[in-house]
Amino acid sequence: MLIISDLSATGDRMLTSKEVAVLFRVDPKTAARWGTTGRLAAIRTPGGRTLRFPEAEVHAALQIFSDLEGVA
Repeated sequence: MLIISDLSATGDRMLTSKEVAVLFRVDPKTAARWGTTGRLAAIRTPGGRTLRFPEAEVHAALQIFSDLEGVA
């Protein structure tokens, strides 16, 4: 996980834990845990308390998850 002082430096729209949770239909705490454990790419805000998730990474993970769900 990275700590970046300028979130715009990533060049991607950043999503909050709540936004990620809505996409995956999980609790925001689960999304935050995925970020801290590395299951999803996450960046800590400069204050170090909150996470932001690169939108492209989240959508890629969501696509993989959807593909796996279709196999079952």
